[in-house]
Amino acid sequence: MADLTKTRGTPDGTRELARELAYAVRGEVSLAAGDRALMTMDASNYRRVPRAVVAPRDAEDVAAALRVCREHGVPVVPRGGGTSIAGQATGVGVVLDFTRHLRRIVSLDAEAGTAVVQPGVVLDDLRAAAGAHGLTFGPDPSTHSRCTLGGMIGNNSCGSHSVAWGTTADSVRALEVLTYGGERLRAGRGAAALDALPQRLRDGVRDLVNGDLALLRTGYPELPRRISGYALDALLPEKGIDLARALTGSEGTLGVLTEATVALVRPPAAKALAVLGYTDESAAAEAAHTLLPWGSPRSSEAESGGRPLTVEGMAVDLVGDATGLPKGGAWLFVEMGGGTPAEALARAEELCRGAGAATTDHLVVTDPARQRALWRVREDAAGTATRMPDGSEAWPGWEDCAVPPERLGAYLRDFRALLSQHGLRGTPYGHFGDGCIHVRIDFDLLTEPGIRRFREFSCDLGDLVVAHGGSLSGEHGDGQARAELLPKMYGGELVGLFERFKDLWDPAGGLNPGMLVRPDRMDENLRFAPLPRKPVDVEFGYPHDSGDFSAAVRRCVGVAKCRNSAPSTTAVMCPSYRATGEERHSTRGRARLLHEMLAGEVITDGWRSEEVRDALDLCLSCKGCRSDCPVGVDMATYKAEFLHHHYAGRLRPASHYSMGRLPRWLRAAAPVAPLLNALARTPLAGAGKRLGGIAPQRAIPELATEPFVRWWSKRMAPEGPGRSEGSAGLTGPAGAPERPALLLWPDTFTNYLAPEVGRAAVRVLEAAGLDVRLPEAGRRRASLCCGLTYVSTGQLDQARAVMRRTVDALDPLLADGTPLTVLEPSCAAALRTDLPELLSDDPRAARVAASVRTFAQTLEEQAPAWEPPRVGRPAVGQTHCHQHAVLGEAAEQRLRARAGLDGGLSGGCCGLAGNFGFERGHYDVSVACAEEQLLPSVRDAAPGTEVLADGFSCRTQIDQLTGRRARHLAEVLAEAVAAEAAGGTGGSLPGGPSAEETPPQP
Repeated sequence: MADLTKTRGTPDGTRELARELAYAVRGEVSLAAGDRALMTMDASNYRRVPRAVVAPRDAEDVAAALRVCREHGVPVVPRGGGTSIAGQATGVGVVLDFTRHLRRIVSLDAEAGTAVVQPGVVLDDLRAAAGAHGLTFGPDPSTHSRCTLGGMIGNNSCGSHSVAWGTTADSVRALEVLTYGGERLRAGRGAAALDALPQRLRDGVRDLVNGDLALLRTGYPELPRRISGYALDALLPEKGIDLARALTGSEGTLGVLTEATVALVRPPAAKALAVLGYTDESAAAEAAHTLLPWGSPRSSEAESGGRPLTVEGMAVDLVGDATGLPKGGAWLFVEMGGGTPAEALARAEELCRGAGAATTDHLVVTDPARQRALWRVREDAAGTATRMPDGSEAWPGWEDCAVPPERLGAYLRDFRALLSQHGLRGTPYGHFGDGCIHVRIDFDLLTEPGIRRFREFSCDLGDLVVAHGGSLSGEHGDGQARAELLPKMYGGELVGLFERFKDLWDPAGGLNPGMLVRPDRMDENLRFAPLPRKPVDVEFGYPHDSGDFSAAVRRCVGVAKCRNSAPSTTAVMCPSYRATGEERHSTRGRARLLHEMLAGEVITDGWRSEEVRDALDLCLSCKGCRSDCPVGVDMATYKAEFLHHHYAGRLRPASHYSMGRLPRWLRAAAPVAPLLNALARTPLAGAGKRLGGIAPQRAIPELATEPFVRWWSKRMAPEGPGRSEGSAGLTGPAGAPERPALLLWPDTFTNYLAPEVGRAAVRVLEAAGLDVRLPEAGRRRASLCCGLTYVSTGQLDQARAVMRRTVDALDPLLADGTPLTVLEPSCAAALRTDLPELLSDDPRAARVAASVRTFAQTLEEQAPAWEPPRVGRPAVGQTHCHQHAVLGEAAEQRLRARAGLDGGLSGGCCGLAGNFGFERGHYDVSVACAEEQLLPSVRDAAPGTEVLADGFSCRTQIDQLTGRRARHLAEVLAEAVAAEAAGGTGGSLPGGPSAEETPPQP
């Protein structure tokens, strides 16, 4: 359905264009500022603003869109996952978004080893379907979880397994294509495929090839990763007149792909990863090509496992402390295959022996989990390399040059020297076995002198690559980044043939103009140009971006790991995207909208932007991107910042008052908790939820009739177990011997909603021999808060005031290094990160943040000799997303293992996420997030399984959606401690909760 209501910032005539598109196309047509803003950039340095976005439903829609655009003289840009590095997925006309509908695997013929796919099919989806038959698609870029087959064919993508299975062009058998002029054709192999073209194209291709046979035979360098330019040599008679190969890598400039037939390969049954250490990058580069058995046919050797499947290289400046890697300053990752694990291991060990004295050390990894962990270092490099060790920015542009593999060592030495000559820095890594190097360079693309240096370096590097017999692009295509320099590589005569080929297929010049042929200059259309040159006035300190909000937003370079639609047990990002499948609900999409908000060209109302507000509305503030995004985008913080400015001086949503100020309401409600609990079970609750902006499907959590702090005060009273004054402002048990002291944080959720968690933690910590203390009782302590709910709703003035009081009270109590133990992960994360970043002017805030420990971390650090009671039963549940992102879960995993709680907890996010899942309009997304992993794992749990969740939100979500009670780890251990004290052996007390728990009490 067309969105023609929001037309701000659109060029003249766009509404008429959009009306005609909406009439002709069954898919979505939009000229809304938000939708156009999402498409201004890919993963390159470039930005172009489209006039409209079309999501075609089928090939007929594509044909209709092309017809309308042709009649209006409007260019068209086909777009897949938007992970292109050279700018070719950006455009000024109509963007065809293939990721929404045209993502079907039409057929898969396992016997023939082929598949027919639509252009929007995500590579991992094809690999999963092929994997059911023991097959796979050979090329595998690091963006395999979100890149599309259409984009791979457009760019002739490769990946780490290219030494075995080549480029995408090696796997393409036939292409269904529409030209800008409306011609439908099937591009295949052989003279018959050429004969089947429309006469104009058939005659034109033959004339072009036959007229320059000598140039086509001599003008192309021979190397495995030659991606630059049009592959016109594929049309030579001796090469089989492969029209499909000639169109692969044409970057959407010749035709629009609507369907492709691709070949599948049968990988070895088993793989072993050999990691070879070398003294430095040059040594690894010199050795890489020697590990390949020259002369072996690619496909047959790869399938049998006799040839290396990968030869990937990286140096210490990329991987930092090189955890888990063998000794060395650089490494080669060489994957070997075999029919059995033993055979793969034997081949990997043989390769290590053959590498000989050139290596400093090596290891062979056969465990799939360890292999995946090591590969993640490599796959995240496109993101991690965008930040230098000192935090400065680095950018693509010369991401993937390739030289003959035997020249790689010499090329890298010259490349490093050229960087030094221009005063630049970069971190090379990549496909050493194919001579292809990726690198992000710390170009200054914000100032005129920096941009001049970028251009001068690029011209010099183009000369260097050509001098080594290389290709300007070895994987990602030329686009705008390198196409201007193609005459250096091919000479003017062959580039002239490229122009003739373009004009033959697209005489009107309507497909992706400015790319590859007659390109825009490499220093035009830079995406940073419209951003403000001075720091924006903001509330958070953004310590990793020198206090500059624009720099924080620039972190997103578009690699789109957040668009991974498959749930992960080891990652959280991005739950809202997986629930909706919409770009604007991905971390990248939100970052793009913030970028355009700052630019002010498409989104023109700044902090008041409704487009940004609506995109951020479904952000759960899970903080998953803070740890899972390779460049550390922190959308939860950006959302809080935006909400603060967006609602400044204006009425806020009701949920901001009801849940954003929850600590205040809970303090006021505590004296009348029984009455309020009773009212929550009456029809009045519905009215209260409507008034508070709470989803009607949600039950109001029960208030504690005795808050944790009140229980503690009674316990410390003279008539209680005893009281002694510790340090000023602390209360602790009387007569306590000299034991390691800790300050237990009485967070809002534990205090007023789950005091049983606090009581259990005290029991366990004291059983471990620790001296547990709380801040001194009284009015001052009652106002202490981490500020979480104020931050998540963007009430940053109130958050800062609350945090300031907290720092005033805590800093003296923690001065001697006493740890601050926080039971609620979201509160711990707020104290660890939000506190020092919002109070960036107060050095005490950093000291308080550094003292924060989780329950398990406290036990591990303060009572290392303590042995937890043996619970001895399986466990399911949820790792809190803030714990994953900020605090880490390693200590919790070790504690659970020592207690005999077997089984991993769910990854992702529970979906409740504090106030998010309670807010009106969020219930469906909240449940969808929980249904990814958490709810199925709880439902499928065997009888007697412990359901664990340290976060109050996670426990509430499990409670309300399954009827089972989840418990904090402290509760489970406290129960076992009590059983031991009573003479038992741990485990559940009679009648203790389990996975078969009856529904929770009202």
